[in-house]
Amino acid sequence: MTTPVFGVTGWKNSGKTTLVTRLVAEFTRRGLKVSTVKHAHHAFDIDKPNTDSFKHRQAGASEVMIVSGHRWALMHELREEDEPPLDAALARISPCDLILVEGYKREGHPKLEARRAESRKDELLAPDDHSIVAIASDHDTEGGTLPVFKLDDASTICDFIAGRFGLTASPPEALGD
Repeated sequence: MTTPVFGVTGWKNSGKTTLVTRLVAEFTRRGLKVSTVKHAHHAFDIDKPNTDSFKHRQAGASEVMIVSGHRWALMHELREEDEPPLDAALARISPCDLILVEGYKREGHPKLEARRAESRKDELLAPDDHSIVAIASDHDTEGGTLPVFKLDDASTICDFIAGRFGLTASPPEALGD
């Protein structure tokens, strides 16, 4: 069985990261194992200068894996390669119950559009993107035929996503607080 993939997309400052972290916390609380993929439009570095792994990359290593008793990380330098498509990133994810993807607004996986009144753009994505299956907003929003959720209502959004993929997890009330 293929792991379900669901995305949260939207313009910069639309609340994507806050929503994804709330969804991860809620799904985890419900007993599901969740992984995430975050798309960045800029260069980023998770390694610090003067560390051994940083020196390995600076020397030209294509991939550097750091392993400890607490976690492991794999860094892959693209050098002159193109950015890999989402499918290539998803193929590297370990088995889990659900993969949440932040960003990747041009990909075809089912997505929820996050909207905030303070977002830098107010142009709607959903009317031109048929992979957007729901909207979450912090202000009154017309969704047309799409369900519209409150941006801070992670529990209801989790119910929607779980129902879409037939994910079974303990309902929040069964878990207690």
